[in-house]
Amino acid sequence: MKRRDFIQNTAAATALVSLGGLSALSFKPERQQITILHTNDVHSHIEAFGPDAGRNANLGGVARRATLVEKIRRENPNTLLLDAGDIFQGTPYFNFYGGELEFKLMSMLKYDAATLGNHDFDNGIDGLYAQLPHAEFPFVISNYDFSNTVMDGKTDKFRTFVKDGIKIGVFGVGIELEGLVSNKLYKETEYLDPIEIATDMSRILKNEENCDLVICLSHLGYKYSSQKIGDIKLAKATEDIDLIIGGHTHTFLDKPTVETNKAGNPVLVNQVGCYGVYLGRVDFFFQNGKKSSADGVKLAI
Repeated sequence: MKRRDFIQNTAAATALVSLGGLSALSFKPERQQITILHTNDVHSHIEAFGPDAGRNANLGGVARRATLVEKIRRENPNTLLLDAGDIFQGTPYFNFYGGELEFKLMSMLKYDAATLGNHDFDNGIDGLYAQLPHAEFPFVISNYDFSNTVMDGKTDKFRTFVKDGIKIGVFGVGIELEGLVSNKLYKETEYLDPIEIATDMSRILKNEENCDLVICLSHLGYKYSSQKIGDIKLAKATEDIDLIIGGHTHTFLDKPTVETNKAGNPVLVNQVGCYGVYLGRVDFFFQNGKKSSADGVKLAI
């Protein structure tokens, strides 16, 4: 499959998945292309790393990310920009501004949706709530019950988007906060089983909302040697998810992992490390309204 180079000196690796028995070379010119761009675990890194930052030297920065995102959107307007959580904590910008700057910059980049990570509660649930007016994008989180907190009604279980006639459903799942975050910070937030919730949400999006593409924004982590639920287990245990965009474990994947779900269909799982040094990109291709392939890359910022 032919791909354009989106930036120079990008160490991009690709994963091509054929869906429904069609190869990428069999497409006709009228195929539809949906581009999913994503970040995770940016941790308040606003500026690019300096030349002495080891493997991250001269990478990252919101300004560079904005330039790259805008370039890709010009090439394909049918693009979504998503984040998998842990937006907060990690630099003095968070210490001084409490998340206001991060949300304002993400709004300027026109993020379409984000989910929540454990570090997004580092100023407490009240601190998170106080910054919401600066976020001009929705938060999707399905397995946190905020009913008895100030966050009640401030997040969505899912959102749907239509790009070039293709309906895309996006929902989110978060990691268990107990043991990671002090109870006094998340208060009466109730954690719900992510596999049960993901099964239900993806079924609703696929069968009731009639989505052509179902995306899970996950802050569960990539995988664990224990029984703890991560993205790989989530992919295998569900049926209707097409792409899991992960976070939490700061896993640098050169290309999306391809797992097989309960129905025997491929699920892409991707995560692009941390600190905003990479931008994830997954392209889905449709022929006659049906998914036919997916192509994933990691773009250095």
